[in-house]
Amino acid sequence: MFESLSNRLSSVFDRLRGRGALSETDVLEAMREVRLALLEADVALPVVKDFVTKVRERAVGVEVLRSVSPGQQVIKIVNDVLIEQLGGEGAVPLNINVPAPVPVLMVGLQGSGKTTTAGKIALMLRTKERKRVLLASLDTQRPAAQLQLAQLAERAEVSSLPIVQGQTPVQIAVRAMDAGRREGFDIVILDTAGRLSIDEELMDEVKAIRAATNPAETLLVVDAMTGQDAVNTARAFNEAVGVTGIVMTRMDGDARGGAALSMRAITGAPIKLTGSGEKLDAMEAFHPERVAGRILGMGDIVSLVEKAAETIDREDAEKLAARMAKGKFDLEDYASQLKQISKMGSISGILGMLPGMGKIKEQLNGANLDTKILKRQAAIISSMTVAERRDPDIIKASRKKRIAAGCGMTVQEVNQLLKQFDQMSTMMKRMNKLGQKGMMRGGLGALMGGMGGGGGMGGMGKPGGRRPH
Repeated sequence: MFESLSNRLSSVFDRLRGRGALSETDVLEAMREVRLALLEADVALPVVKDFVTKVRERAVGVEVLRSVSPGQQVIKIVNDVLIEQLGGEGAVPLNINVPAPVPVLMVGLQGSGKTTTAGKIALMLRTKERKRVLLASLDTQRPAAQLQLAQLAERAEVSSLPIVQGQTPVQIAVRAMDAGRREGFDIVILDTAGRLSIDEELMDEVKAIRAATNPAETLLVVDAMTGQDAVNTARAFNEAVGVTGIVMTRMDGDARGGAALSMRAITGAPIKLTGSGEKLDAMEAFHPERVAGRILGMGDIVSLVEKAAETIDREDAEKLAARMAKGKFDLEDYASQLKQISKMGSISGILGMLPGMGKIKEQLNGANLDTKILKRQAAIISSMTVAERRDPDIIKASRKKRIAAGCGMTVQEVNQLLKQFDQMSTMMKRMNKLGQKGMMRGGLGALMGGMGGGGGMGGMGKPGGRRPH
């Protein structure tokens, strides 16, 4: 989402880093470019003015212009102001620490992903907070909206309020809260109807529901792809009903990202959650400092580690670690690793979380950074016999032809996979022989020891020859 903004800011900062000493003119010129980059990213004009003023005031100070690395200091200031603009460090949790059942009101325009978001939040509260959740659709406008929420509830393994025809949204809301009290639910999520645009009727309905249920949270769901329209929607809802938090959907899209940067400053309400994908588990807490890190090309290692912890099977990982410690690693292990990585989402998304990967992604432009590559490799491995997977050395020309025909790939693609696997297993054997102490003593040089002049990884010599200096 923030790719074009990130690229523009990176080029500005690269020039600053290359200058050595900075003059006031250098900083002001850089700020002009930052201003243009933010406006191009669809950030609201008042927010851009405020942002640039704050950065300029801090960056033109004596401590920056005379510091050892002024370029880095300016980047740090931009990072700090960006975090402030997004709402300050740390995620803002949902306010659910009130007497049960806690009413959570979902509002927003039609097509923003409100109903799906209600299902995602229900699943998140059930799995991460261990809460009993009741989903209730108050949408009497859209055909089958109540049925859609009931199906989402089933997928999220939470309860949904039985549908009673002919009731008004306020009557459904009151019935949902009664059911919540009577049946011992912790949280009742009330999904209101949306409209294609903001109108008086919609606002009156939301106000009436709010008065009848007194929600602990009024969450506004906005589509990040709509840019400035999302900001206008947020402002209108906030003025009419008072929004306590914002949920941004389609954060995995290719929109310019300005809406997210404008939201907090325009409404005063924090972005609490973001949705990125169609799956019910594609919902996460919004951390301003992590988003700022991704925009400025500093990566987001914390989110990557969290994502890995959620998706990677610990038992499988421990088994693999034990096998690797014995120097064993075959194509079955490799296939298992491909499956784990696929669960984490697109390779492009994973690269975006690594520091300094923006430029590498640019260099790889045109390469298919997609999990399809992993799926193709997994298909090749599944076309092999058990004996071939456990001992890849037996795979000669005739076997390669059979494997390629079995999975619909070319012999060249089979060769490519076997070469990658060979490089990986050689590296792992070397790690195993060096041991932890050897690795610590020699670092990466010890690991890559025999690679110089030997034609890539295949030329690795045996450890223990020349000692690393």
